[in-house]
Amino acid sequence: MSRLRVLPEIEAASYGRSSLHGEDCAWVEKNCYVDLFIELVHALKLEPRAMLPFTLAVDFEGDQWTFFKPQHSEMRQLYGVDVQEMNHWRPLVEHAQEQLAAGRLIAVEADAHWMPDTAGTDYRQNHVKTTIMLSDLDLDRQRLGYFHNAGYYELEGEDFRQIFRLDAAPDPTHLPLFAELVRIDRVVRRPEQELAELSRALVKTYLGYRPADNPIRRFAERFGQELPRMHEKGLPHYHAWAFSTIRQLGAAFELAAANIQWLGQVGGAAQADALAPAVSCFQQISQGNKALILKVARAVNAKRSMDPNEVFGDMAKAWDEGMACLDANI
Repeated sequence: MSRLRVLPEIEAASYGRSSLHGEDCAWVEKNCYVDLFIELVHALKLEPRAMLPFTLAVDFEGDQWTFFKPQHSEMRQLYGVDVQEMNHWRPLVEHAQEQLAAGRLIAVEADAHWMPDTAGTDYRQNHVKTTIMLSDLDLDRQRLGYFHNAGYYELEGEDFRQIFRLDAAPDPTHLPLFAELVRIDRVVRRPEQELAELSRALVKTYLGYRPADNPIRRFAERFGQELPRMHEKGLPHYHAWAFSTIRQLGAAFELAAANIQWLGQVGGAAQADALAPAVSCFQQISQGNKALILKVARAVNAKRSMDPNEVFGDMAKAWDEGMACLDANI
């Protein structure tokens, strides 16, 4: 058979994505890696909100915020999903034939230039590294079904040939793309209460890994230093900076709020009330960054100054209060 489907029950045209990628989200797309696993867990009819405690440990790293992603050990613990690095030693299409036939998915770096779901941004315009998850391979029709960002999509024809480098001449200098095998043959379907207890334990763990001081205050200080450089270098530089900073901070805390809200709902009315202040604080950080990304763009374009304390003060306070709420109630 030329068509190999790991998840035969899903189709790109009718796929209903996770509520974590709903249009009402402040950040519909979070980052290319965590989005893949949110949608995979959702497609498996499991609860993706359980895996999100790792967002509580995000930190400001000086020139970027933590590029947050689920830990492989936690994917196995929560859902029985096993993720291992793939030894990419032969053409990707050959690996895909072998692994998809065995019921394994492949998460692999790819070029968004050849992905129709990025139409309007990168498709046929920019060469940008991203990560996709291969699920449905049809060699005869040259068609690929794949998870990417906030959903499940298909590409075909020239896009298919370019993704797999089918038309490229052998090139000994071409470095193979990083890839992982994703095994779903031992998926575990836990009762909601049991899953929530495991997730709650992870929250406690990640509270121990959170930054030792308020990272948003450090971000505010660095922002004051970076703004003159952005005035000088212009909007292209700003957009690259904002993706690695404002976007990652905002998206991380949108997911943190979703996890804590879900834990409150599963725990009952009293637990939901106790955790509500943390949910509100983390949503404030998420929404604040959503508004900020456009506000700073306008300031950069107009070469206008901004007071870092005014920009980040409320968000820094929300981080302190949200973490204190979790310390008291988790």
